[in-house]
Amino acid sequence: MTDRPDIEFVRLSDIPRAEINAHMSDPRVGRHLPLLAGRWDQAACDAFLAAKQACWDRDGLGHWAILCDGTYAGWGGFQKEDGEWDFGLVLKPSHFGLGARIARKALAFARADDRIPYVTLLLAPSRRNLRGLDRLGARPVGEAVHEGQRFLKFQLDTA
Repeated sequence: MTDRPDIEFVRLSDIPRAEINAHMSDPRVGRHLPLLAGRWDQAACDAFLAAKQACWDRDGLGHWAILCDGTYAGWGGFQKEDGEWDFGLVLKPSHFGLGARIARKALAFARADDRIPYVTLLLAPSRRNLRGLDRLGARPVGEAVHEGQRFLKFQLDTA
């Protein structure tokens, strides 16, 4: 038997909206999310879920809800941005320590998908501890501006 929690990727629509609202309203979550501006409410949640579903409809891939031992731990996955597959991961504070493990599982998915020769990762400049990206094999490639916000840009080959 192992103490490692079971990580599962499921549809975001499977998660109660109240759970997503609580997650995205937590100030610890918003600290490094420059695109999370203003108040998160039911309308913001509905728009978020519609936008994430539109990615699935358009590209056949998008963001998942992440379950840890059956409990909602956050969301993440791949979204096509300017022709590149961007990997994002937004966890609940109670699951922050699982980021590397979840990222490895998602990146294994990307490596098995012929559509994804590499992924980009955009991080807020407020992020200081970037050693985990180095351990995953991501390398800095400069900066990017997305929706008027500046991000540090990394790339990780998956081929």
